[in-house]
Amino acid sequence: MGKIKVTECGIKGLKIIEPEVFGDNRGYFMETYNKQDFLDNGIDIDFVQDNQSSSVKGVLRGLHYQINYPQDKLVRVVNGVVFDVAVDIRAGSPTYGKYYGVILSAENKKQFLIPKGFAHGFYVLSDIAEFTYKCSDFYHAGDEGGIIYNDPNIGIDWPIIKDIPLIMSDKDQKWGKLELK
Repeated sequence: MGKIKVTECGIKGLKIIEPEVFGDNRGYFMETYNKQDFLDNGIDIDFVQDNQSSSVKGVLRGLHYQINYPQDKLVRVVNGVVFDVAVDIRAGSPTYGKYYGVILSAENKKQFLIPKGFAHGFYVLSDIAEFTYKCSDFYHAGDEGGIIYNDPNIGIDWPIIKDIPLIMSDKDQKWGKLELK
């Protein structure tokens, strides 16, 4: 039924997906995922797990990745606004250590396709944000890696809100820097 608009992000594999939205006086309808639409756009991923999180303003989650069981992710926001980031950590990639950031919101309905080989994180800009994502592999406890959010080697320009405390897990505050290749 629906069609999607796919926009490349300047780093091979990263894509913004915008579904067609059908709205009227009752509200709206959209297909958030249609395998055939993805295949028609050259995206052949078998998603096996859906996740959802809720976070308050000032929360920064990430930068995370799976070490031995990497995951493709299709992420979106169903309530609120986040600044979402993917960092290329693929060995030998010409864009290794580069990042791309995008505002995802319930209003803009954009989705961010993040392939295997990227670290991922997001920062919450609204009072509350509900974040959902599809994964191409299951979560494996003990297989998680990470990079500190403010690694100067990457230089992510996080839109940190002044006078709002940064809220992070203990684990996310202790990640190391990306090893330069």
